[in-house]
Amino acid sequence: MAFNVSLSGINAANTDLSVTANNVANVNTTGFKQSRAEFADLFSATSYGLSRNAVGSGARVSNVAQQFSQGNNSQTGRSLDLAVSGEGFFTMSMNGQRTYSRAGNFQTDAQGFVVNPAGARLQVFTPNADGTTFDSGRLTDLQL
Repeated sequence: MAFNVSLSGINAANTDLSVTANNVANVNTTGFKQSRAEFADLFSATSYGLSRNAVGSGARVSNVAQQFSQGNNSQTGRSLDLAVSGEGFFTMSMNGQRTYSRAGNFQTDAQGFVVNPAGARLQVFTPNADGTTFDSGRLTDLQL
């Protein structure tokens, strides 16, 4: 049993190192939000419940949580580079499939649609006929 307890700790530490390595690898990726490994204690339980003097059975990673705290905004000099201040995502459409991102490095494609480097189109609320209000129930691709 002691071997399994030690092995569970090694596996949890390995997962934590993988999370850290991913954070380091993506440190300069536009819109990247780091992750944090969260750990939990393991206990053996019987049909009678947990014993009062139960010794832990090891550890495991209970969650890998992304950290959505506000990062630094910096000027790029490009008119279509945008940033989300606080919480939220950019809504985009990739071949009709809705996607979300915090990366705001946009450009225009040949048809004038605002796209990210992968070609996903930035979505905005549809303007109403009066041109001064928006239909917040419908999204459309932003075309300049």
